[in-house]
Amino acid sequence: MTSFEKTTTSNEEAPAAGHGKADKAAAEKAILEAFGGVWGMVDTTVPGLVFVLIYTIKRDIHLAAIIALGLTVVLALARLARRETLKHAFSGVFGVAIGAVFAMMSGDAKNFYLPGMLYTLGLAVVYVLSALFKYPLIGVLLGPMLRENLSWRTRNPGRFKAYTKSTYAWGFILLAKSAILFPLYWWGDATQLGWVKVALGIPPFLLCVYLTWIFLAKAPAPIDVIAEMEAEERVRAQEPTTRDV
Repeated sequence: MTSFEKTTTSNEEAPAAGHGKADKAAAEKAILEAFGGVWGMVDTTVPGLVFVLIYTIKRDIHLAAIIALGLTVVLALARLARRETLKHAFSGVFGVAIGAVFAMMSGDAKNFYLPGMLYTLGLAVVYVLSALFKYPLIGVLLGPMLRENLSWRTRNPGRFKAYTKSTYAWGFILLAKSAILFPLYWWGDATQLGWVKVALGIPPFLLCVYLTWIFLAKAPAPIDVIAEMEAEERVRAQEPTTRDV
């Protein structure tokens, strides 16, 4: 038996309960990090809430858009001060900035929400297509964070199935959200659209995260391909070279 085989065997014989808890904790952390966590929900929800609130009270598109954009910048600076990742904050600033420009240039407050709605619809389509073509986006996103990369596609069919289910869940939930919002954009007014969009900001996201966690909790543990590569490197380092022989 080689050293690598011994390492693999000892890992397989470790207590399942301990590994199960560690895997679940890692999965929970990876899911929250991948989708922004609590602050990600704040970054994507609060500016829209402030916009519709100011517009409902003042009926001033420019004032509502400027205040919403300013708040987004403040949230990004707060993340910077806490030394947190800025990718979600920057995406929030970018999205709100485009929405603010759309609304102010068109004179229609509903257009503040249009870029985000189009993004959600496009993302839903990507989720569904990635699952159909057997590269479920949830697995592509979480694989590197859980140190399994894309090993689930060929070596872990249980996780492949879980990632596919999770990806379909995200896609169909976002499609359902779009099916509610676009009719309001076409036939409703700005305040109706704004309040419904705010109401549909966090609950669908939490449902998607919950379903993803449920599917992965029931799936086999991820294969730590990073640990495998490190073990192989150690074996190569310990093997005698041709010169030594």
